[in-house]
Amino acid sequence: MTTEVDRSEHIRLSNHFVEIDGIPSIPVSGEIHYSRIPRDQWEERLRLMKAGGITVVATYLIWIHHEETRGNVRFDGNLDVAAFVELCGEIGLDVVLRIGPWCHGEVRNGGFPDWVQASGVGLRTDDPAYLELVRSWFSALGDELAPLCATDGPVIGIQLENELYDQPEHIRTLKHLARKAGLNAPVWTATAWGSAQLPTGEVLPLYGGYGDGFWVDADSPWDPTFRAHYFFSHTWDDPGIGADLRNVAVEETGGSEALIGTVFPPATCEIGGGMATAYHRRPRPSALDIAAVAQTKIGNGSAWQGYYMFAGGTNPAGISGMQESHATGYPNDLPRFDYDFAAPISASGQLNESFAALRSQHAFLRAFGGSLSTMPSTLPDVRPRDVDDTTTLRWALRSDGASGVLFIGWHQPHVPLPPVPGVQFDINLGNDRVTFPTGPIDIPSGTLARWPLRFHIGSERLEWATASLLTLLDQDGNRPTLVLQAEPGIPVQLALTGDASLAVAPESVGSIEHCGNYWTLDSSDCVTLTVNDGSADILILPAARAADAWVLESDTGRELVLSAEPIWTDADGLVARSSDRPAVERYVPAQRTLVFVAFSAHSDAAPFMTEAVVTPLTQAPPPPTEYGSVSGRSSAPDDQAPASTYLLEFPPDARRPDDGVNLVLTLQWEGDVGRLAVDGTVIADRFWDGSEWTVLLSDIPADAMLTVEIVPLSPESPIHLPADADRRRRQALHPLDGISGATLTRSVIWREAHATTTD
Repeated sequence: MTTEVDRSEHIRLSNHFVEIDGIPSIPVSGEIHYSRIPRDQWEERLRLMKAGGITVVATYLIWIHHEETRGNVRFDGNLDVAAFVELCGEIGLDVVLRIGPWCHGEVRNGGFPDWVQASGVGLRTDDPAYLELVRSWFSALGDELAPLCATDGPVIGIQLENELYDQPEHIRTLKHLARKAGLNAPVWTATAWGSAQLPTGEVLPLYGGYGDGFWVDADSPWDPTFRAHYFFSHTWDDPGIGADLRNVAVEETGGSEALIGTVFPPATCEIGGGMATAYHRRPRPSALDIAAVAQTKIGNGSAWQGYYMFAGGTNPAGISGMQESHATGYPNDLPRFDYDFAAPISASGQLNESFAALRSQHAFLRAFGGSLSTMPSTLPDVRPRDVDDTTTLRWALRSDGASGVLFIGWHQPHVPLPPVPGVQFDINLGNDRVTFPTGPIDIPSGTLARWPLRFHIGSERLEWATASLLTLLDQDGNRPTLVLQAEPGIPVQLALTGDASLAVAPESVGSIEHCGNYWTLDSSDCVTLTVNDGSADILILPAARAADAWVLESDTGRELVLSAEPIWTDADGLVARSSDRPAVERYVPAQRTLVFVAFSAHSDAAPFMTEAVVTPLTQAPPPPTEYGSVSGRSSAPDDQAPASTYLLEFPPDARRPDDGVNLVLTLQWEGDVGRLAVDGTVIADRFWDGSEWTVLLSDIPADAMLTVEIVPLSPESPIHLPADADRRRRQALHPLDGISGATLTRSVIWREAHATTTD
């Protein structure tokens, strides 16, 4: 791959790292399903992904979405995959096509159309009758995508099948069929977890890591396969992913993991960007949960960070629903429409807190991935004894022997970690040792750190720092600015080489204490430090502002922007979406200060937020404890289950459609199952997990009647809920059923206002 048959000058693989345009790099891929997102939302989601540090878009091509009826293959509207891939290329994002033909993705039949599922052929095998069906599907895809799979096209990778464990020759056959259909890529991939047996040298093995999952039983404790992802290790396989559907015996040989470092670099495609909710089990990972797993993979030596999902979506309605369910033979009931996945970008296009937490890591990888990718991962001599160890600090080092990055991951859900007192590191680098910080410190629970060791800033060298690497700005070409992020509860200390000097820039407010060759910073705001009277700068972001930091690519290079609003860039500069005038600051290295960016509204529509009037129309009777079960897992109530109905009414003109306007409904509610109906037709649904429910209403007629149906939740229901929602359920004296708030947010596009000059 990438060198002979599928030669590429853009992407190449070594056994340890990935090269992009001839430079060692760490790609970051994010999953988004075009067929689950309105077409008019594609560009904004993709630009947000790029602004969040995603460099590669991964997407399933879900067969049942395209050919629900045999012979009627559709590529119109939301199904126009060629237009989607072209748009990715225009925005500057590479693409990995996950062509299946079986993909799972919580879709009915794993993505097979019903007529394929019922065909009687040997599915997912080299049965000639099955291969004939696949040949027809791949041919249809080739007609759409072959020009985009050329050497200089945006498609850099193709995944074959998904979670297929014991048929390496079938994967080889699928690769041949894809090539024959004109589907080519420099990198071919396959999922390798579960000790999968893959055809050696034919596909890049990809791994994953979820900190929790819907696929275990409701009464199961936090599974060790989930817990392991909060520990640094050099084990990439995960026997837990897909275990609920695995029905074949796989030899415990380590699968393709043995190829890492000898043939292929360690790569992932399914680090949990969130988690779906099944009816019986509804995990809700926090931003810190998600970021901790991702950072652990980087510390483990990741050469390719891949997330599932990065942008949530909504299932097409289809003839009878497209989701995985008990009715279609799966062990899990999932919502008919909802595939939000608690992803960094929600199904409604809103940003969850995990977006900022991951964005910080991606900015780091973009700036330092070239050097980091060539640094092997090493683990300390003293490591946690097992997944129950909550006292031994979890950390790892990536280093080339001369410099490195120390990673700390001191967070996990469900089982709290206490602060670790008296921590000081003694690291062997080259021919001597680096001991830091200057004295023992306490590591608070929730710390995710990436501390530099002997890092160069232009001609200067930072010996170490107790603040995390974020990015390197070098816009003016002569005075680089290293940007570090302070950690909550940890003093910022920095050490420089020899007799180098460090001072607070006159433009900054803060104080710095000097002792020997190290300095301790005292400031609650952004501070610029000058090295040796200006040969380089170090900008320190306080922990309180870290979530607002965006590192964007512009015509002048990388720029640092602070914004609580969603922002991205296009050819004309900064773009923001907001329900109010955005407050955005850009760091100007030449001035060593932050300046506010002027914005103008892109449309005449006025942004605002307004509360709905919620009127109860019907009241459901007390619900049963359970609506049935399959293999001990509770089944979701069907459409005939009694539900309370609530009418939502908004002020006149609040829902008037306008170009560039997004209307998002936010519901604070409680119950078991919620369904949003437009003129009596359900268009969205949700299983309650204690969180808000947001729905994009931009395409809904302004005069349509909006109602919410809520199936009440029995306090004795045997489903698994997040801890806070579970407390509400168990403390309730009556079934949970109600809406406590409904808000309509009207947001518009704002564009950077550039100064104009006249003669």
